[in-house]
Amino acid sequence: MVDLDFAIESARVEPGAASPMLFFSLHVTNKSQAVPIQNLMLNCQVRIEPTRRRYAPDDHDRLLDLFGEPERWGQTLQGFLWVHTTASTPPFTDQCTIDLPVPCSYDFNIAATKYFYGLNEGDVPLLLLFSGSVFYLDNAGNLQAAQIPWSKEASFRLPVKLWQTMMDCYYPDSTWLRLRRDVFEQLYRYKRHRRLPTFELALQALLDERTGDTRP
Repeated sequence: MVDLDFAIESARVEPGAASPMLFFSLHVTNKSQAVPIQNLMLNCQVRIEPTRRRYAPDDHDRLLDLFGEPERWGQTLQGFLWVHTTASTPPFTDQCTIDLPVPCSYDFNIAATKYFYGLNEGDVPLLLLFSGSVFYLDNAGNLQAAQIPWSKEASFRLPVKLWQTMMDCYYPDSTWLRLRRDVFEQLYRYKRHRRLPTFELALQALLDERTGDTRP
């Protein structure tokens, strides 16, 4: 029987992808060293475990939309799914290291985006759960297949600064906000009627009207 261990060694930003992307350096160890691995077809569920770190007072306000008032965090601060991803390995016997792609989003309707954006510093505690298939050669040289047990997992602490660097790379000095179509039409109409050149100025004008700001 094949017995594998998984560990994340590091993470890096992929600057040339079509959308924000991280690569985790995934180290796979074959504890059954007499069994040559022909291929791993990995499925990975990446989860965020917010209870595994401390939070500064500034974080409380920035995470209000996600977890509510700090007094309720004992009930609301729960682990949640970030992303599903897949990867495969080349043949190996003892161990190998591959890039595990982790696609990211800047959509603020997604809980993970709210969480990353709500932190100024420190690490994000991650739990990676592995499944999939392993193909190997038995003692007679015959190709065999087995399932990777659900108990296989790895922990990793992703630096918040790395996520911020990635978003600055893909969206320099900007954020991405999705609006319902009817709300966008109202905003666009307001922008046109006020002869405002950008949506940023339209939103700023609306905020100024709400707060009574009379800036030029």
